[in-house]
Amino acid sequence: MVTPALLGLTAGLVSDVRRIAVLRANALGDFIFVLPALDALRAAYPSAEIVLLGAPWHAKLWCDRPGPVDRVLVVPPARGIRDAEAGESASTIDEFVTAARGEGFDLAVQIHGGGANSNPLMSRLGARVTVGLRAEDAPPLDRWIRYVYYQHEVIRYLEVVALVGAEATTIVPTLTVTDADRAEAARVLGPADRPRVALHPGATDTRRRWPAERFAEVARELHRDGYEVLVTGTPSEREVVDRVVAAAGVPVRPQVGTLSLGGLAGCYAGCALVVSNDTGPLHLAAAVGAPTVGIFWVGNLINTANPLRGRHRPISSWMVHCPVCGVDCTPGIYPHRPGDGECPHRDSFVTDVPVAEVLEAARELLMQ
Repeated sequence: MVTPALLGLTAGLVSDVRRIAVLRANALGDFIFVLPALDALRAAYPSAEIVLLGAPWHAKLWCDRPGPVDRVLVVPPARGIRDAEAGESASTIDEFVTAARGEGFDLAVQIHGGGANSNPLMSRLGARVTVGLRAEDAPPLDRWIRYVYYQHEVIRYLEVVALVGAEATTIVPTLTVTDADRAEAARVLGPADRPRVALHPGATDTRRRWPAERFAEVARELHRDGYEVLVTGTPSEREVVDRVVAAAGVPVRPQVGTLSLGGLAGCYAGCALVVSNDTGPLHLAAAVGAPTVGIFWVGNLINTANPLRGRHRPISSWMVHCPVCGVDCTPGIYPHRPGDGECPHRDSFVTDVPVAEVLEAARELLMQ
């Protein structure tokens, strides 16, 4: 067990807690990082209902899934909270707050970000105690901890829940794979005649994408090693998946939009290895127990790489300057410099990661 002293526990349990609201309404990888904090809340408040304030996809993922989330309350799209999903007709924030206040929350936990937009929302829920992160531009909650950019995401959120007495039980995110997940994966993929590996060459932020041609080289080599190679992607990533498939020159199986998120979890749980950019599916794969090779920009390595090395190999690019304009793109370190870690270009920051290093890590994990 991770001791409370290690995580800076500064306050005790809140008495008579029956219902806890937890705000985390962003993307897949972001959500995976809060699972240990949710586990800690469940252990500290075993009889309380934990209600995730999330997006529609959270509600689908947690339907009939064992874990620390009892229920999902969909928070509407709003600035600094979340973007709208395709085809979504949402209520307003005011309507949401009115309904949420009727829930009778005892704790409102903000583990969504720095709090400029989310802390005012949490303060409106009427909870007896509010707790969360606070950046310099954010109003305070009842109990808060300073948001500092360079900190591992898992530890960041464990420190928050420690402020209400929730001791960490693990630092490793774990998501239960259900029978329905495995059945969907089996239905879509069919029986495997050789061990499977999955490659995920996409990422929402193109700066985190390793070149498709290098994924193709990995696919080609692992196919020759005797593995069935899947190439997974969302519908918006179809172009990069197609490039990997075309360049591989060997039979690989593209899986673009063929699996639900639960089905993807079932797919990865059955893989001998997942090789991916630093994006949600990489962290999902690790959470369901698959060994992973992850390709990271160094700043993201600090904040998001899985801390275990028995089954996970994060490989880092050390590039910090934009390959187009040369701006230092390390966030939060040089605020006095023009751009403050940003520039308009979205060229890859991970092109210097060599294929040989990825293959060496992949083969080492596959031989275990």
